[in-house]
Amino acid sequence: MHISTTVTVADLDSGEETARVVHERPWLFGLMIAPTGALAYGLVQGGALAYLLSTQGIMSGGQSHLIALLGIPTWLYFVWSPITDFFVKRRTWLLIGGLGAGVLIVAAFHQPHLTSRSAVVLMLVSTFLVQLVVSSCGGLMAELRSDMDRKRASSFYQAGCMGFGALAAWLLVYMASRVQQETLGWIAGAIIGLQTLTALAAPARQELSKENPGESLRGVTVEFKRTFWTWRAVPYLAYVLLPAGTGAAIGLLPGVAAQYHVGGDSVAWMNGLAGGLLLAGGALSFAAVSWLLRRMSLRVSAIVLATFISLVNGVTLAILWLGHLDPRTYFTGVTLYLFTSAMSYASSTAVILEFMGDAGTSGSTRYSLINSLGNIPVQYMILVDGWGGDHFGVRGLAGTECVVGIVAAAVLLCWLLFKRPTLPAGAPVMCLPFTRA
Repeated sequence: MHISTTVTVADLDSGEETARVVHERPWLFGLMIAPTGALAYGLVQGGALAYLLSTQGIMSGGQSHLIALLGIPTWLYFVWSPITDFFVKRRTWLLIGGLGAGVLIVAAFHQPHLTSRSAVVLMLVSTFLVQLVVSSCGGLMAELRSDMDRKRASSFYQAGCMGFGALAAWLLVYMASRVQQETLGWIAGAIIGLQTLTALAAPARQELSKENPGESLRGVTVEFKRTFWTWRAVPYLAYVLLPAGTGAAIGLLPGVAAQYHVGGDSVAWMNGLAGGLLLAGGALSFAAVSWLLRRMSLRVSAIVLATFISLVNGVTLAILWLGHLDPRTYFTGVTLYLFTSAMSYASSTAVILEFMGDAGTSGSTRYSLINSLGNIPVQYMILVDGWGGDHFGVRGLAGTECVVGIVAAAVLLCWLLFKRPTLPAGAPVMCLPFTRA
């Protein structure tokens, strides 16, 4: 693994020259991931479904149980993701997942009640299907040959996921009191399904294997060993489980807003459309940073850049931890935290792609597995933040994540900067994994 922080770049490598000819179009990933953003992070986890259930008389307990059930596929999808590497091309699986999920949501909203057995089953199957979009996008991004285009794709991927999630949540809540449930279903289905068609414009380099199942399995085993069973995987796996840059406090900070004398309307705005757009902007800024470094004739390893961004993300929480308990502190701290969290998400996606290397036969499978592992620190840091708030008061929530994140990121960053293992001549620059999408 090559993890040097800066390397002079005289010109583009051969892969990037090829990419220029092929026109890899990394911006397409901001649209192709839209089904997952709209369904998983808009309708389900973005608050739209909870609001719709409340209008049907379902209390918080019932809402949380249904949302938790529909959230299972977001961390379990690596179980069925291998299918996206076989039988048909990845972009075909993306179309199946996105369009299928959209159709099932339309059908669910045509049921008499959203908590009826048929509606729940339809929504649950749709959340399973839409994860095929994540797996397929991961494999397609791994097919990109330009390091710069991979970083751009990572930014657009996360920006699209967050942006369409925020847009879907806002639009569905806004339209809920203005149209019938069936019409709202058509709106939700359109947001989820239509952007999937952009996959038709994505370059398709994948060659389907013509080997028998036994030979294909041996090939996949070799790719897994090459990715995971090697010393160069150690810092990547350390990063993927790192308790820094997780964005774990995003869902918890609204709970302490009142202590900073911030009203409910302002919290709803920060955690609604405005917050979603801020996250999208933060994700896109990672591509801007990568472009700026290239203009400066510097190449920074993705794992180093991602770890540094995680360190900065922890520092932003010091504002909420040490600042005055007033609205200015809250808005400044939350704005910077959301922005840098999104940068961390985008940089982590780029690291996953660098960790994987070439897509090969099992690109979607390996991407999904690493991505699922990346959700582990998000979950345990939510618990750590809650513990900090319970034991140290309102400042403890931000302070705990601030200290843990800074220490963890600083330790890994120092190791990466001073260990500096080398690769054989001609080996590609490698980086590390994660994507909370």
